[in-house]
Amino acid sequence: MNTSNIQQNILIVGASRGIGLGFVKILLERNDNIKLYATYRHKETAEDLFQLEKKYPSSLHLFQLDITEEEEIGNLAKRLKQDIANLHLVINCVGILHQDNIKPEKSLRHINTENLLTYFQVNSIASVLLAKHLLPFFRHSQRSIFAVISAKVGSIGDNYLGGWYGYRASKTALNMFMKTVSIEYKRTCPQTIIVTLHPGTTDTNLSKPFQKNVPPEKLFSVERTVNQLLNIIDNLTENDTGQFFSWDGTRLPW
Repeated sequence: MNTSNIQQNILIVGASRGIGLGFVKILLERNDNIKLYATYRHKETAEDLFQLEKKYPSSLHLFQLDITEEEEIGNLAKRLKQDIANLHLVINCVGILHQDNIKPEKSLRHINTENLLTYFQVNSIASVLLAKHLLPFFRHSQRSIFAVISAKVGSIGDNYLGGWYGYRASKTALNMFMKTVSIEYKRTCPQTIIVTLHPGTTDTNLSKPFQKNVPPEKLFSVERTVNQLLNIIDNLTENDTGQFFSWDGTRLPW
């Protein structure tokens, strides 16, 4: 992200697997002048992350976090404050599409209040709570990025197929939250760029049940997805804050 001699402090939220783990691997490989903090929810599903901690003990620091609990987000901020004053890059990779009894709804008859609340709690509210508690770390004069993984299906203007009510609406809400955050951060942390990113269909557990209709050239490896998103992040300017980008760098309609 930065080729200067300033140490880059980075936080990857949701780093135990998939795109989040991919960000951790590639950022550690390409820059030795970073302090990278990464969160996981369950230790038993974060074996690869802990292996990376052994490989990069001075650069990688792990925290357990349930992103649906604001108190835990607040505690994470307090623990970071003991170690660093500033953050230069935050990427929230946490998201839910299907889990246990939660599946994307194909029609109105599948709408379930409890599932909708879970979609919003994980996909929407978590990111705005991160923005709330991490704001003090962006009150500095260096270029910084706060990015969250969104989804193209959250675009109202691009919705031609319908279905997936909870996932679509929660990602739309996420986009609105981040657009609004970008306006407040511009006043309070003017060097921070806020963006939402559509990664494309990536070969992860999240997309696995839905891959059969995806053309092979449109199903990305985690490594390809992460490199494409980092290319966007590396080239962001202050004029890009509050925008919604696709994996190829194009701006998506709201």
